[in-house]
Amino acid sequence: MSAVLEIMSMVVQSICLSLVALLLSASVAARPVKNGFDLAGALLPPTEIRRGGPPRDGIPAIYTPKFVRADEQSDVEPDDRVLGVFVGGIAKAYPVAILDYHEVVNDWTQDTHMVITYCPLCGSGMAFHAGADGQGVFGVSGLLYNSDVLLYDHGSESLWSQILGKAIAGPKRGELLDQIPLAHVKYAQWLERHPASWVLSRETGYKGINYGRGPEGYRGYERSRRIFFPVSSRDDRYHPKSWVLGIQADGVTKAYPFEELRRTSGVVRDRLGEREIIVRYADEAAWAEDDQGNPLTAIRLFWFAWIAFHPDTEVYTAAAGDG
Repeated sequence: MSAVLEIMSMVVQSICLSLVALLLSASVAARPVKNGFDLAGALLPPTEIRRGGPPRDGIPAIYTPKFVRADEQSDVEPDDRVLGVFVGGIAKAYPVAILDYHEVVNDWTQDTHMVITYCPLCGSGMAFHAGADGQGVFGVSGLLYNSDVLLYDHGSESLWSQILGKAIAGPKRGELLDQIPLAHVKYAQWLERHPASWVLSRETGYKGINYGRGPEGYRGYERSRRIFFPVSSRDDRYHPKSWVLGIQADGVTKAYPFEELRRTSGVVRDRLGEREIIVRYADEAAWAEDDQGNPLTAIRLFWFAWIAFHPDTEVYTAAAGDG
């Protein structure tokens, strides 16, 4: 009788172990994974995190950027758009024509490790401080939220929303990146402020890319009303691809449409929360300063992208005598 009981006990244990294994397997299989990134516990709905087309690193980030002095380069025209940063007394310009193909540049200026990012779909250029180790080396995940690029850091493989500047999945979930003021302007405008600037070279280490000709999929995109991927909020007050300068300060978000800024003298004094700010506009470019003339963090991007992330944003409208 004891032998029978022992056998029955072994059978029950075997069944229990099989059920546990089956449940664990089902749990793993049910975890949302896209492009190799585990989205379990993501701060955004996994169904709204979409594959952009290329796989992880299918859009190759730049990890060893090379630069030339502004007076030694011949590839950037005065009207070409660049992302410019001035950190530690050093000015650097990153041509959008290069970023269209790479979206992320990992760079260093003296003691500052930074990541320069650009999303062609949203027209958004942003720069952030990054850590000194592998946690601060970023790549392109191939995933999007609200049509905006999701970055990932090599150290923890957490996913980061560019426009939010925030980790939305992975071990770093909820952490914020420290934004660096960045000018998204014409190259000639950048050189007016920083004639001794360094310029990102087309010698990126990637062969066969014609940086003088934009990616085929984006040709005509800036003029079209079409948005390639779904977004969570829409607003038809302006053309979806109208440029705006978006600012977030003291818990307030506000958009300054170029369409409105064109109707001003080019200098708009405003208040965001408790902060006095100045928005300047010239030659199809805009930037923001505090009342002492120091640059503020702001984003130049398409209207649809700003409103997708900030549906309750305030919007500046020009009035007679503004500026």
